[in-house]
Amino acid sequence: MDALTHKCPNCNGALTFNPDDQQFHCPYCGSVFTVDELSAFEAKQKSTLDIAEKKTEVKDVSNATESNSSTDTVIDDLDTSEEIGAKNMELYLCPNCGAEIVTDATTAATYCYYCHNPVVLQGRLSGEFLPDKVLPFAISKEKATADFLNWAQKKFFVPKDFFSASQVEKLTGVYFPYWQVDAKGNGSLMGNGTSIRVWIIGDIEYTETKQYAISRKGNLTFKGLVKNALTKNTPQKMVASVQPFPLEKAVTFQNQYLAGFQAEKRDIEYDTLKDEVMAELADYGEKKLQETVGSYATFTKTQHDLNLTETKTSYLLLPVWLVTYRSSESTEKIFYYAMNGQTGKVSGILPISYKKLGLVSAGIFLGLFLLFLLGGYFL
Repeated sequence: MDALTHKCPNCNGALTFNPDDQQFHCPYCGSVFTVDELSAFEAKQKSTLDIAEKKTEVKDVSNATESNSSTDTVIDDLDTSEEIGAKNMELYLCPNCGAEIVTDATTAATYCYYCHNPVVLQGRLSGEFLPDKVLPFAISKEKATADFLNWAQKKFFVPKDFFSASQVEKLTGVYFPYWQVDAKGNGSLMGNGTSIRVWIIGDIEYTETKQYAISRKGNLTFKGLVKNALTKNTPQKMVASVQPFPLEKAVTFQNQYLAGFQAEKRDIEYDTLKDEVMAELADYGEKKLQETVGSYATFTKTQHDLNLTETKTSYLLLPVWLVTYRSSESTEKIFYYAMNGQTGKVSGILPISYKKLGLVSAGIFLGLFLLFLLGGYFL
C-alpha cells in the first residue's frame, strides 16, 4: 500500500483541503484548485506514469531474455521485498521526506511526524473499504480553535493546561467511519385504547369508560440512520455526542478531501450491526405509528410488526474536530472536546481542577466565617 500526498500542479507543494471555500490550497505558491481540477490533473499524471512504467517493463523483459541469471536475481529480490512488506503492513514511507510513518490498523490519513506533510494511505480506503461518501469539513481549524478556546475558558473549574497552547496544537480534524442506513417497509400496530368521560348532574358524578380495539398500518420510510463503524470510538462516543450531521451534503468519496486531515477506516462490518439496526428501526416505526393513534386516555400495545422491503447501506466518513487530554490529577481517564465539522455543535467530557475548586471553596468558607464573626461582634 502506497502513501500518497496530493501535490500542487504548479510547484509540487503539499495541498490541503480548505473548509472555508471547499477548495485545495497550496501554502507555498498560493495556488487554489477545485476537486475536479485536482482530480483531472492527477488522472493525467497517473496516465503518464503508467505509460512510462510499461516502457520500463518492456525494457526489463528485453534485458532479462539476454541473461537468465539476472532474471533469477530480480525474481528473488521481488519475493524478498514482498515478504518484508507483508510483515510491515503498519509502516509507510513519507513521499515527501522518506521518513517512516507508523500507524495503527485503522488509520487512513495522517501527517508525517518529521516534515508535517499530509499523507493519505491509499490502500486503507480502497477495494471493499472504499467509502461511498464523505461529508467534507465546513469549519476551518482557525474557527474551530477560536470556538474551542471560547468554550473552554468559560468553564471556571477546568485546568488551564486543558486549553493551553500545546493543547490547542493538538486540535485535529478527523474523518470517522460510519454506516448510513436508509430503508423502506410496512408496519402494523395493534392495541387497546381507553377513553373516559366525566360529568356531574346535581350531586352525582358520572364516569363513562369506553374500550376500543385499535389497529394502525402504514408504509414507513427511514432515512439517514448512522451507526458507528470504528471499535476504538465506541467507548468514548465522541462522534455520537455531536450528531446529527447534514448527510444531504455528503458527496461521492474522493481521497483528495482527506488532504490535511486525519482519517480512520472502518473495522465494524454492517452484518454485526444488523440486529441492532433492525431493533432501532422497529422502535422508531412503532413510535411513528403510535403518533397516529389519537388522544385516548390510555393505550396498551398488544402487537407490533415491521417488514422491511428495501434496505440500502452506505459507508461514509464524517468530519469531527477533536482534542483529547489526560489530566495529571486523574491519569486513568481521558477527557475530550469534540466539534461537528459541519454544524459546529460541540460536546466534551471536561477535567476538573481540584486546586481551583479547593481555593474557591476555601474562599467561600472564609467569607462566611468572617460574616458570622462580624455579626456576632456587633450583636
